[in-house]
Amino acid sequence: MADTSNDGAHMSAGIDLSQFFQVFFEEAGENLESMEQMLLEIDVTAADDEELNAIFRCAHSVKGGAATFGFTDVAELTHQMEALLDKLRRHELKPTAQMVDVLLAAGDALKALLARHQGSGGGVIDTTELLFSIKTLCDGGTVDTPANAPVVHASAEAPAPAAASLKNDVRLLELTVGELPDMSMADNLVDLFKEITGLGTIEPLDAGRGSDGMRRFKITTASSDSELLDLFTFHVPRESVRLEPLGLGYGFHEGAPGAPPPEAPSTDPGYGFFDDAPGSPGSAAAPAPAEPVAAATDAPKATAAPKAAPKVEPKGAGLDSATLRVSVEKVDQLINLVGELVITQAMLAQNSKGIDAGLYQQMTSGLADLERNTRDLQEAVMSIRMIPMSMVFNRFPRMLRDLAAKLGKKVELVTVGEATELDKGMVEKITDPLTHLVRNSCDHGIELPADRAAKGKPENGTITLVAQHQGGSIVIEVRDDGRGLNRQKLIAKAREKGIDAPDSMTDQECWNLIFAPGFSTADEVTDVSGRGVGMDVVKKNILSLGGSVEIDSAEGYGMSVKVRLPLTLAIMDGMSVGVGDECYILPLGSVVESFQVQNGMIKTIGTTGRVVQVREEYMPVIDLEKVFEVPRFDFEHVSNIMVVVEAEGQRVALLVDELLGQQQVVVKNLEANYRRVNDVSGATIMGDGRVALILDIGSLVRRTRH
Repeated sequence: MADTSNDGAHMSAGIDLSQFFQVFFEEAGENLESMEQMLLEIDVTAADDEELNAIFRCAHSVKGGAATFGFTDVAELTHQMEALLDKLRRHELKPTAQMVDVLLAAGDALKALLARHQGSGGGVIDTTELLFSIKTLCDGGTVDTPANAPVVHASAEAPAPAAASLKNDVRLLELTVGELPDMSMADNLVDLFKEITGLGTIEPLDAGRGSDGMRRFKITTASSDSELLDLFTFHVPRESVRLEPLGLGYGFHEGAPGAPPPEAPSTDPGYGFFDDAPGSPGSAAAPAPAEPVAAATDAPKATAAPKAAPKVEPKGAGLDSATLRVSVEKVDQLINLVGELVITQAMLAQNSKGIDAGLYQQMTSGLADLERNTRDLQEAVMSIRMIPMSMVFNRFPRMLRDLAAKLGKKVELVTVGEATELDKGMVEKITDPLTHLVRNSCDHGIELPADRAAKGKPENGTITLVAQHQGGSIVIEVRDDGRGLNRQKLIAKAREKGIDAPDSMTDQECWNLIFAPGFSTADEVTDVSGRGVGMDVVKKNILSLGGSVEIDSAEGYGMSVKVRLPLTLAIMDGMSVGVGDECYILPLGSVVESFQVQNGMIKTIGTTGRVVQVREEYMPVIDLEKVFEVPRFDFEHVSNIMVVVEAEGQRVALLVDELLGQQQVVVKNLEANYRRVNDVSGATIMGDGRVALILDIGSLVRRTRH
């Protein structure tokens, strides 16, 4: 299909419709995601009517919006999808797996068309074959290849009826507008038809001179009544609009010149509004020429789908009244302002410590209320950015469906904890790592059905996604019941790549080999995997978010990958420690314990390495004074407090001067505002106005390995 232009739709009777584009694109994307999810979950052998109606409503909503804004290519494709879905929900056709495949392919094409209209670029998207496939299925036929394939195997004569059906969709309507306070308002509808390409034509039936506040028009269009009403609402009150099939003689006198013969209306007297009316599909009809009958029976098919529109609109209105769509930029600005408020409150609390509570009782009470209200406001604002993990999990059923089909495997996806919430910024950054983990489980973990049957396993493998809160973190687990990791194979592959892998290494150390750059256990490179690019990037991305990743495996039974992340990147709980005159923040989730250093506890290994023994365990010692070159003027002072922190499965002991306390801090991006600093993940402003660096525990741990 040729690329369509919507330039004329940007302006409508003085209203710039482009200002509503972003809302339409967001809502259309949500509807397409919902439709895809429902298509993946539908049971074709026992499809529920409500499921089919819900899928139909999603397609109808996208079509209505596309027609409103002049995206005719999107409207055309969704119109054909509606026709197929309408027959399914009316039980005129039975759902098949082939129909699901075609509808999924149509959803992909719609996403591509919408992305192109958004300005993402790319070539012209040809939906001709896809439209033909949908039409073939709608007519009761079959297609031999997926709808998005270059060629669809069907009869050569089939495209001609498809083109003819589009012509039969055109309807003649009589539009009555009124009563209007200003008759010129109706002229806006004339401009609307001129500016929106493909909407049709409009002609005045009253020579442009209405009476009693009423105007009449003749409309030639292929759009549904609901689409037209949605468009007209921009210009005239909806209750002032009435659409009727154009009567004989354009609605004035029966038998007028140019009126159709009396037999024509009798073939479809109900105009498609009554299922059992004469002329409807499946009903007995009087003998008539073949072509007129075909045209008469096609008209109800075209109007069947829009009949559900009045039922949809009240529900959508209820949802709109219950929600408010706000741009992410405004939410981020609000969070920044709340962060500044938290800092200001901390400064007031810091400066009020020396005030006599007895003399300034009212002030201290007010400061306590301010602290409580600030924390409540902070939690409320942060919750705005929290979205459920289902937004991420819903991406995987379609991906697994296609990947399993490509690999010849049978895979079921089970999700647990979809309602668990995570910061939107974190969700965007964790999606790609999780996608790779799921693909990895399907490709390397789950065996072929024959291999699983030989091992006494069910042919269908299972990949489970679990999300849950643990303390101040969220834990996302990807596990499968596949073959698991082979210890000997991992060690052999590591030695081939020159990685030190002794036989004495622990299982955990062995599993962590898969995170080495360029490491892959695949025997051959495919378009799915085998290039050794992926798991090292997964770990790097997770660590950059202040998270950690753990692997557990049992050969023959499956493996599990646990990703632990902070709930948000904006505000965090931290422990402040002092080194000289400097203050540093340790993420509270990484702090294990703290203790006083006693004489003889610190041992020196070699010339520079130092370790400390804590309950039969030796761990490296990191002196923050030396790492950050903190100036000290009291040369006799010795740091005598250690804080044990943990990251990447290893513990280290940080040597500090004092523990300043535990508090929530507002995280500021140091790299964006200054530059990247080694071993530092960000900065914050303390209550006394000082800048404190937030330490990157993972980076400090990695220092001890070199």
